[in-house]
Formats: sequence, C-alpha cells, structure tokens
Amino acid sequence: MSDRLTGSDTPAGTEAGLQRKLGPLMLWGLGVGYVISGMYFGWNLGLPEGGTLGLAVATLFIILMYGAFTFSYTELACAIPRAGGAFEYARRAFGKDLGFLAGMAQAVEFIFAPPAIAMAIGAYFDLFLPGGSSLTIALVAYLIFTGLNIYGVKAAARFELIITIIAVFELLLFAGVAFTDFEVSNLSLNALPHGWGGAFAAIPFAIWFFLAIEGVANVAEETVNPQRNIVIGFGSAIVTLVILCILTFASSVGVAGWEAIVYPPGETAMSDSPLPLALSHVVGNDHLLFHMLVGIGLFGLVASFHGIILAAGRAVFEMGRQHYVHPFVGKVSARTGTPVNALVINMIIGIVAIFTGRTAEIITIAVFGALTLYVVSMFALFKLRRTQPNLERPFRVPLYPFVPALALVISIVALAAVTWFNPLLAGIYALLLLLAWTWFKLFHEKSTAAHKSALQAD
Repeated sequence: MSDRLTGSDTPAGTEAGLQRKLGPLMLWGLGVGYVISGMYFGWNLGLPEGGTLGLAVATLFIILMYGAFTFSYTELACAIPRAGGAFEYARRAFGKDLGFLAGMAQAVEFIFAPPAIAMAIGAYFDLFLPGGSSLTIALVAYLIFTGLNIYGVKAAARFELIITIIAVFELLLFAGVAFTDFEVSNLSLNALPHGWGGAFAAIPFAIWFFLAIEGVANVAEETVNPQRNIVIGFGSAIVTLVILCILTFASSVGVAGWEAIVYPPGETAMSDSPLPLALSHVVGNDHLLFHMLVGIGLFGLVASFHGIILAAGRAVFEMGRQHYVHPFVGKVSARTGTPVNALVINMIIGIVAIFTGRTAEIITIAVFGALTLYVVSMFALFKLRRTQPNLERPFRVPLYPFVPALALVISIVALAAVTWFNPLLAGIYALLLLLAWTWFKLFHEKSTAAHKSALQAD
C-alpha cells in the first residue's frame, strides 16, 4: 500500500496526501497523551456535584464505557484506517447526512477540548512562576503547538511521546507522595453532597478523565501497518489510563477530602489545579518538591493540548477533503505533509473560546461532541457488521454484540444525563450543529458538483 493516501473521492496523485510514519510506541504516546491532561485538571470540577462517592460511581461506569468503546472503535479503525475517524465510519455506514453529524460532533470535541486545556496550562504556569498572565500563556501555547503540528507529524509524535512519558512519571511520583498522607476517612467526607442525582451531574467530568482517546483513530492514515499497530496503540493506552485514573483520584482526595482539591484556601471559586492543591497539604507551597511536581505537571497538560490539536487537524481536514465543509481546510501542505489550513482554523476557534474564561462549560460542550460521536460510531459498527460482512476486519471486537452494546447504552445514558443537567449548554451545542447542518445542506451539493467537474476537466 502506498504511504501517501488521498480521499476516497479523490483520485490518487491529484493532491498531496498524509504520510505513514507512526509505529505502535508513538500510538501509545498519542493515545495516553491525548487524555492525560484529564488527570491533572477538570475532573475535580465534578466533585461539588457528585462528591467523592458520586464522582467515583460515575467514573466507574465511564471506565466500563470507554473499555467497551475502545475495543469496538478499534475494529472500525482497523477496518477503515482513515484520518476522518468517526466521520468516515458513519459516512460508510449511513451515508452523507449522519456522516456529517458524526464529523461535526468529532470536530466539536477536538476543537473545544484544547482551549480548556490551554486555560489550565495558564493556571499551572501561574503557580510555577507567579505574576505572569495566564491568558497570555494560553495564547502563546496555542501558537507554539499549532506551529509544531504544522512542522510535521513525525516530529509532533516524537515530541508527544517524550512529554507523555514525563507526564506519566510525574503522576506516579505525585501519587507516591500523596499516599504518604492518605487516609481512608478523607474519602467519606461529604461524600454525596447532592444525593445520587449528583453522580449523574458529575458524568461530564468523569468523561474528562478519558476524553479524546479515540483520537488514535484519526492518525490511522499516518500509521505504519495500521491494522496491527492501531490495536496495540489503543489497547495499551486504555490500560495505562485506567491505572492512572484510579491512582490520581484516590491519592488526591485521600489527602484532605474532595473540597481541599476544588477550592483554594479562603476562596469560593473552583480551581483548575487540583494536584498542586493536594500537594500543598502534604509538603506545603514552598517546598522544593511542590515546585518540581507542579513544573513537571505542565508536561501532562501540554501532552494533551498538543496531541488533541494534532487529532483535531486530521478530523477537520478529512471533512474538507471530502467537501463536507469548505475544501480550503482539506488541503495538505506539499512541503510539510500536514493539514496546515485545518490546524490554523482550529486554533482561531480555540482562541476565541479561551476568551470566554469558562473552563467547565467548555469541557461540557466537548463532552457533548464526544458522546454524540460514541453513539453514532457504535450504531455504525452494528450497521457495517450487517450490511458489509465481507469488509476486511483485521481486528474484531470480542464478545460481539455485547461489548459494543454496552458502550452504546452507557453512552446514551450519559448523553441524556449531561443534557438534563446542562440544558443551556445542550442548546448551544444543538445550535452549533444546526448552523453547521444548514451550511452543509445549502452548499455541500454545489461544492461537490464543482469538485467533480474540476476533476473531469483535468
């Protein structure tokens, strides 16, 4: 197979394509790196709703969902190794309309997650070097890491692997330090402040622990032997993340109870830096170990920020390449082999989101996109099993149909719960999809016809 691929609707050789350069170790680095910032911040914002017990129960169900989903999504990624991920699977299973819905949901997830992480980078940086502007740091981070992704996928993936390994080491070191002050009784302090309803309200923040692991599928087109290596990358990443999730949750809350890692002393505003708050109760704010761990902790945020920017570029690029959005974003730079236009457009949208200053709301909108993607993808898996039984599937999800059905049911319940507890944000998300859908219906056919005419003329 050629290491340069073009869209299924685009004849080979008509435009620059993505290049296969990624192996299983880099896929592990990307899979863990996409997600690892969720260990460093964001999840703690669910504690005021669910408390320790409510968020723990929500997280348990989300672990089940992601375990089942990852196995199921791996089947799709190995059978259809395309940069568009869920967009391609839904398009193949259901046609252009649901394909567009899945693609837009994926774009919302991957475009709105980075600004939330950028805001946390600014917050962590302010702890490390007080007196700086967290907003400025967030903006500079966007420019730097979009630039690195433009430079080339292999350099971007190598950087991702290095900082992901550092971030994993830091989480293990943090857990080791925090467990020296761990007390089981701290886990029961105000453990269910709003009853079991709070567990449902905490779902978006439980999802944040694992959000974006599906981004591994978006680099399938740039993976050497994707039918083998995607399985290794996905599987090793989800195992690593589940272990880190349990260690981080238990060690953080066990230091002084959940309120100590949500509210800084004497403040009522929720913090974007729960691990430093936990450390301050163990070693104090002035201890060398505190500053060292906070400094290293920035690597975890950078890993996810940089990695999701990479995945977002591929997701939006594929929709442009297939003329589902403006073809301007569907171009690959002949010099760097990367989707430069898509990366820059995503950065501009993310910077606008940063200026809202609303981390929890941005996380929730990203979660809406993710859950929509999960639901449509699982339906696509069932449909393709039925309508395309001869499709080559190098990996088949075990215990079919139970495993994808489990992922589908939990995803639907989670989507309903997030909608119930966040009606305004659900409305904003629906409006985003409606506006995109209107553009799609008005201009897609015209754009596709013009594209085909140009190809025939050539």
